[in-house]
Amino acid sequence: VLPFPLNMCKTPPPAHTALFFGCIISQTWSVISWENWNAELHNQGNEFGKSSSQPHIIFILVDDQGFRDVGYHGSEIKTPTLDRLAEEGVKLENYYVQPLCSPSRSQLMTGRYQIHTGLQHSVIRAAQPNCLPLENITLPQKLKNAGYSTHMVGKWHLGFYKRGCLPTQRGFDTFFGSLLGSGDYYSHYKCQGPSMCGYDLYEGEEAAWEQDRGLYSTVMFTQKAVSILANHNPRKQPLFLYLAYQAVHSPLQVPARYLERYKGIPNPYRRKYAAMVSCLDEAIHNLTLALKHYGYYDNTVIVYSSDNGGQPLAGGSNWPLRGSKATYWEGGIRAVGFVHSPLLMNKGTKCRSLIHITDWFPTLVTLGEGTLDEDLNLDGYDVWETISEGRPSPRHDILHNIDPIYIKAKNGSWKAGYGLWNTAIQAALRVGHWKLLTGVPGYSDWVPPQTFLNQRLTTRLHNERVRWDRGKSIWLFNITADPYERVDLSQRYPHIVKKMLMRLAQYNKTAVPVCYPTKDLRSNPQYNGGVWGPWHKDMREQWEKKSKNTKSRRE
Repeated sequence: VLPFPLNMCKTPPPAHTALFFGCIISQTWSVISWENWNAELHNQGNEFGKSSSQPHIIFILVDDQGFRDVGYHGSEIKTPTLDRLAEEGVKLENYYVQPLCSPSRSQLMTGRYQIHTGLQHSVIRAAQPNCLPLENITLPQKLKNAGYSTHMVGKWHLGFYKRGCLPTQRGFDTFFGSLLGSGDYYSHYKCQGPSMCGYDLYEGEEAAWEQDRGLYSTVMFTQKAVSILANHNPRKQPLFLYLAYQAVHSPLQVPARYLERYKGIPNPYRRKYAAMVSCLDEAIHNLTLALKHYGYYDNTVIVYSSDNGGQPLAGGSNWPLRGSKATYWEGGIRAVGFVHSPLLMNKGTKCRSLIHITDWFPTLVTLGEGTLDEDLNLDGYDVWETISEGRPSPRHDILHNIDPIYIKAKNGSWKAGYGLWNTAIQAALRVGHWKLLTGVPGYSDWVPPQTFLNQRLTTRLHNERVRWDRGKSIWLFNITADPYERVDLSQRYPHIVKKMLMRLAQYNKTAVPVCYPTKDLRSNPQYNGGVWGPWHKDMREQWEKKSKNTKSRRE
């Protein structure tokens, strides 16, 4: 493994990117106060004006932020920027994502359920020869076809085993970020076991050694995003920026000055997590200032979303929802989300209509004046009028997932599913007010915020333990009346259960086989210069490499 010191010299960035942020940690960089910057922007005014009916689109996807972990949901964590943007926009209070990283990202990029891409099971692992299927048209590809300049900053986590899987091969003009699901926030290294460690920071399709100054990733990604805004002319071409933060995924790392705000939280995990959220909040503040400074804001749509529920073991909180990340209880799939834009018709409202992460594909493509071909076979709906004008949502159901290779419920059977469905299989479906779960939905306790707990969560102190549903393999809830999933109605309404099991079976007929290959040892970074990156070479790449080598020898 190549050594990578944490205390690298931090050279100041070019002047056009030096809109310094609250999260900057270099001792040599000063921080401009928000008040001074706001005053400067007010005096300057916008440098550019609107010129196109196509809005600029900023999609901010954060990692593992729990449902409670935003100020406007009652958190003790201070998020003034997120609170203000949400308050002035539209809060999505019936908004769903997937319970894990890769599934949510795949559905955002394609507008299709996991059962239709083969990514039904778990996440894409670093050593797996797997990625978002190449035959799927992506959101940036559609926006690029509509004339957008497309850029991605942050976490990809949709596979990279061959070059064709990389973000710049999937519709993005530029990419700066990480390919894996997690890593060190400063060194940008990631280990998969003791013998597979490597560097994971990319500029385009190459390791970003020269661009890396050892910055905290929340800072670094925000700086890059602002640099993109600074170097693009909003009057000439619409811009799509996908900003996928690593925060607030584990490991729990944060600049020390953010911890000072949360000295009153004795639980070290919750304290660090809270500090990470505060740093993220300031980063969004700076991004918003840059949008105004460079003339984007008045014609911009900002979408903010978490990729899944919070992980209480790592300081997150979904209280009062049940369950956590990696589960199909509400705590794993009901997300923090809002839309902020001067283009919204009904600002300062809450949208309680059913919305799912697959809906962003058709919504944003239509908003960007792109085309939606019938052969896309989308599972998402255009919900812009629902969000902006408060009209009824075209969505009435959500297939949360069907995972045929997940752990089977011991007591599940076709009999328990009335001969319509094998309830041993993990599945979850929402239709109207009703939600059905089968199989093993995952960790199912209700976990209050661990603010005052000074011990590891593994002790499960102060948790509400679920004892009455052991041996069960089917649940039914009225989520509108019982959002906390406390009253199982499967015995009371068997006719509803049967209808939903039939719907599950119908969905399952459209599913493609699960793609979850075994680890490929050739993925080890030690075979790739100490860097995580593509290792599978197709015939064309091998031919091009051979031709290049032959030409070099002749010269």
